[in-house]
Amino acid sequence: MSDTIDLVPPPVASRAKILKAETRETHERLDGSIMAGRPFESQERYAMFLAVQHDFHRDIDALYSNPALDRLLPDLGGRRRLSDIQQDFADLGVATPAEATKPVFDDAADIPTALGWLYVAEGSNLGAAFLIKAAGKIGLSEEFGARHLAGAPEGRGLHWKTFTEALDAVDLDDAEESRMIEGARAAFERVQGLVTRTFG
Repeated sequence: MSDTIDLVPPPVASRAKILKAETRETHERLDGSIMAGRPFESQERYAMFLAVQHDFHRDIDALYSNPALDRLLPDLGGRRRLSDIQQDFADLGVATPAEATKPVFDDAADIPTALGWLYVAEGSNLGAAFLIKAAGKIGLSEEFGARHLAGAPEGRGLHWKTFTEALDAVDLDDAEESRMIEGARAAFERVQGLVTRTFG
């Protein structure tokens, strides 16, 4: 029996777990603000929630056709949800909100920052399993009015797993890691601002 002890380095946390830890407080505050707005009390209040979703996804829509991001993330174009949100408005007979401000991203995006924003968008889809059930209580479904909350054909868990594995595989230096974290924080703060503006 050897007297030596092999020291195994501790496992490195995945980027998704790091981002979750770094944005926990902001994320929890946002979740509380959304539910305080009672978005699933009626279709009218849900339309307000939909307006929040619309403005956030309009902010990031250009990222889904960004060639650099497309090389890093699987099925990037298939993860786009703005068109589903627009169809949800049509289902409800509500006009899509006018564009009051320029989107946050255009064709030129800082990749680490964009990854942080996409982490928030993809995470919200993972958490939408709860929201789609609440939407069902006011007559909405994945085929009517709540299309953008639908899970991926392969399931939410696998859809999230393929995203986080790709996120972990991206080669970032320390400064880029910091920009990714700040991007995720900025995304949560952006949605928080939209919720405050919409629900008060």
